[in-house]
Amino acid sequence: MSRETLLPLLATHVMEHGLADASLRPLAKAAGTSDRMLLYHFGNKDALVAALLEYLAGMFADALGTAFPQERARSRRACAKTVYDITGRPEFAPFLRVWWDIVAGCANDNAAYFDAAGGIMDVLLDWVVDHLPESDPDPKAGARAVMTVIEGAQMLRSVGRPDVGEAGLAALEG
Repeated sequence: MSRETLLPLLATHVMEHGLADASLRPLAKAAGTSDRMLLYHFGNKDALVAALLEYLAGMFADALGTAFPQERARSRRACAKTVYDITGRPEFAPFLRVWWDIVAGCANDNAAYFDAAGGIMDVLLDWVVDHLPESDPDPKAGARAVMTVIEGAQMLRSVGRPDVGEAGLAALEG
């Protein structure tokens, strides 16, 4: 087995069970290998988690790209609303559960999670820039605004207050 063949197996396990069960033995078992082989391929657990989270970020961006309409959004608000609606679909629930695990890890000062979260956010910000209207006056600032509203709306939806999140989406500038 190689890193490239292990990552999809590890990702499937994490998408099913979250990051709480991301210790070496359960991950190795899910991949049909040993914890020693994981360390051989990744060096240490932090490097394994970082590679796994980078792989999951790519999976998420690909899934979002497949689900998102081919044309650019007509406004920042439309982009945010479309992403919010798409990520509310059942097939995106495992991604969001893993994301909230990452956020919780960041809140607990886990350096590996900070690095992964930053990398994931960079991928997603670039994705949003590419899906904003070509006429957007400042796509980087627009992407930051869109991501802030999406993240807040998703969090509010996850705690049972989608009405508040949707009001935030509606208030986003066109």
